[in-house]
Amino acid sequence: MLEFTKIQRDDQNKRGVMNRIKDFDEVYEIFDELKSAKQASRCMQCGDPYCHTGCPLHNIIPAWLKQTAQNDLELAFDISNETSPFPEILGRICPQDVLCEGACSLNDTHKAITIGSIETYISETGFNSGLKPKYNKTKIGKKVAIVGSGPAGLSCATFLLRAGIDVTIYERASKPGGLLTYGIPGFKLDKKVINRRIKLLQEIGLQIKLECEIGENISIDSLQKDFDAVFLSIGATKGNYANIPGEKNSNVYASMEFLISAQKTLYKEKNFKTIDVNNKNIVVVGGGDTAMDCLRVAIRQGANSIKCLYRRSEKSMPGSKKEIANAKEEGAEFVFNVAPIEILKNSIKLQKTKEFDKKLTTIKNSEFEIKADIVILALGFSQALPKFLTGMNIKLDKWHGVIVDENQQTSIKNIYAGGDMTRGAHLAVTATNDGKIAAKSIAKSFEN
Repeated sequence: MLEFTKIQRDDQNKRGVMNRIKDFDEVYEIFDELKSAKQASRCMQCGDPYCHTGCPLHNIIPAWLKQTAQNDLELAFDISNETSPFPEILGRICPQDVLCEGACSLNDTHKAITIGSIETYISETGFNSGLKPKYNKTKIGKKVAIVGSGPAGLSCATFLLRAGIDVTIYERASKPGGLLTYGIPGFKLDKKVINRRIKLLQEIGLQIKLECEIGENISIDSLQKDFDAVFLSIGATKGNYANIPGEKNSNVYASMEFLISAQKTLYKEKNFKTIDVNNKNIVVVGGGDTAMDCLRVAIRQGANSIKCLYRRSEKSMPGSKKEIANAKEEGAEFVFNVAPIEILKNSIKLQKTKEFDKKLTTIKNSEFEIKADIVILALGFSQALPKFLTGMNIKLDKWHGVIVDENQQTSIKNIYAGGDMTRGAHLAVTATNDGKIAAKSIAKSFEN
């Protein structure tokens, strides 16, 4: 209970910078057994654990930390998988510093428990030891269609399958995983990790239909007719713009467009627009984790210079501190307190800004230019309204997001939705929780 007074927080080791910028392999090394046990033993086992409430999935974190400290890997693995559909993924990509670790009671005095690192250790060591998540093999004779195979879709499928419900996922891309596969670079999330989890789901009955777009290859009406319920989890991939001259030039790309192109290049897929940044001056506008991903991908693709432009100070950046640090280590340059005012053929015109009492203003006569062969806009995402939704009379908000109730049910009976298409661009873990809530609501509806 007091090990935190004797043992300091220890983070995952990182691969050397000069090696990791040459490939897309994961940057962080997984804890070994001894390090995991020592770090887990730092947990105070709070009676009212803030890490639990700080996690959108409400993972029973102290319980699997205790089992890790006591070297009971199997029980830790089972507890970890009980509340999370894919802890080995979220342990890697969640911004723990603002969620579970940010809420840890030790944060202010002795530094938080390394929750994400231990979560990843439990899963990877468990899988390597032959452990698998437990599922109910009894079927209840119901089936659900899921549109989209990103975090929300895979989460919903997981909890439906656990309840004995047959699931078919419809995915328009050539590979499943959505954002996890195409939007998050391999240096943060090895694609083998995603493939393994999807294979596990397929082993217990998940059906996936790839390159199948609703409204094009199959109608939403047929899904409503052939399935007992439908869960929509399309995401929000429409990049936001800054409303400045030149932002629709041929040398300007939305962040997700760039990241998807990079991943498809690695997959050697065909029939997509490649974005070549080799030996070019690249500018990324934005300060979130997606902006950091773009910077780090461009570095690995051989860009000549890589600059991040952010309108406020570094302290105000919304991205995870560790991702900002990684980008800096790998060679990205940062220009703070600047706002883009025009994008030209080979440069971007900027104006300096200043902050006062959280308000942002521009400084007169402070314009200057930075070389930019390619400009990537990482300004967040909006919902792209699919054609099939327009004819359904489903209720939408003013941003074209699908409106759902506390059960993730839409205005149409037996149609549920979750993730970014309902809340706007947010975290993978919140989308995951939407899928979890929807699955439990759907399963409960079948009991009546």
